Amino acid sequence: MMSNPADIVPFAKTMGIVITTMDKDVVRGEMLVRPEICTAGNGRGSPSIHGGAVMTFADVLGAFGGFANLPEGSNGTTTSESSIVYGEATPFKTGRRQSVWQTKITLEDGTLVAVVTQTQIVL
Repeated sequence: MMSNPADIVPFAKTMGIVITTMDKDVVRGEMLVRPEICTAGNGRGSPSIHGGAVMTFADVLGAFGGFANLPEGSNGTTTSESSIVYGEATPFKTGRRQSVWQTKITLEDGTLVAVVTQTQIVL
């Protein structure tokens, strides 16, 4: 494996993502949590990593998983659609200390693009 495959993706490199393992069955990586990829501080301690940074990290790992599984003669992978996407978040659970949400991302015709589950902690 090259020193850091993520360096071929400018945005992944900007985010500081490092691919540490990449094969057909698993892709592992790391991303340093630093102030410029965090939310604003809440005044009670360190800021938290921004959800967009987390999703970028997940997207890059999945993309390299697809890349590692390319059939012979293929040239690469790409996102299947990147015009307008639509999102809808609905709660699995809401409570005093946390809520759990599922967000579905679809194309205009209703084709499912992604499903994200996230937990929001009450500060």
